[in-house]
Amino acid sequence: MGLFERYLTVWVGLGILAGVGLGLAAPGLFEAVARIEFAHVNLVVALFIWVMIYPMMIQIDLAAVKDVGRRPRGLLLTLVVNWLIKPFTMAALAVLFFEHVFAPWVDPASASEYIAGMILLGVAPCTAMVFVWSQLVKGDPNYTLVQVSVNDLVMVFAFAPIAAFLLGVTDVTVPWETLLLSTILYVVLPLIAGALTRRVWLRQGQTRLARGVAALKPWSVVGLIATVVLLFGFQAGTLVSKPLVIALIAVPLILQSYGVFFISALGARLLRLPHAIAAPACLIGTSNFFELAVAVAISLFGLSSGAALATVVGVLVEVPVMLSLVAIANRTRHWFPAVGRV
Repeated sequence: MGLFERYLTVWVGLGILAGVGLGLAAPGLFEAVARIEFAHVNLVVALFIWVMIYPMMIQIDLAAVKDVGRRPRGLLLTLVVNWLIKPFTMAALAVLFFEHVFAPWVDPASASEYIAGMILLGVAPCTAMVFVWSQLVKGDPNYTLVQVSVNDLVMVFAFAPIAAFLLGVTDVTVPWETLLLSTILYVVLPLIAGALTRRVWLRQGQTRLARGVAALKPWSVVGLIATVVLLFGFQAGTLVSKPLVIALIAVPLILQSYGVFFISALGARLLRLPHAIAAPACLIGTSNFFELAVAVAISLFGLSSGAALATVVGVLVEVPVMLSLVAIANRTRHWFPAVGRV
């Protein structure tokens, strides 16, 4: 591992501190950057995420993607965890903590909004960052692409009905422009760019491809750190003004992340999935499509609502939690066969 990858946790920690510090020192700058958005997708954050993902897309062999359908066990695990387990366990934890455990410190109206925001996070599995986590656990890039693509397809049909059922409302509207733009920016465009780059480099030989991938790899970490700085800079004022509320919301979100990860790991172990398939499958269910969750929370409950705040807290806790889960996934490599039934 290179210097960036070896000390990634340190760089992310410094990025968090830098983001909060800069956000407090220059709030106007971050407010201006936050306004550079379209369809609830911040274009500057999108650029940094694109920088993260593009080097990974070069490693995808599109000719091998078609063979993934012959190995459906990993896809089945992803779909079951993301759509039959994660949304309902998130709702259960949210209700447990904010209607019972934290009831003495949170008024009922605010509690119901926090619960709603957490439910929206639970129904929005991640699209973009999965490629980052997959690379960090040495996941199969071709299989990860299919897992993400199938997840996005299911999201088109399942997000609104499940969210409406768990929220107890009937007017959940999927912000199609957010979903479509995010998919194009985070999957389609970097995949096309990666495929073209891979084709050009392969014409010069496998050595050229390997050298190019190695040269671009640190940029994935640079994009991740820049994203962290921006996300924490955007919310620096909220972090300082509402630390207790943020801490309370973070508790069930963190428990959910670890719980879903270990449920997925158990399923992968029972299915005897190889680590290159099992690890990304475990991580897909633990991270969230925060643009979608934030957009729906704002449309349903308002920009300053507790629901919107809860989705933002989900963004803030995700990177540190996911890095810890990446470390666990790498240290439990021996739990899974190098080659298995997928």
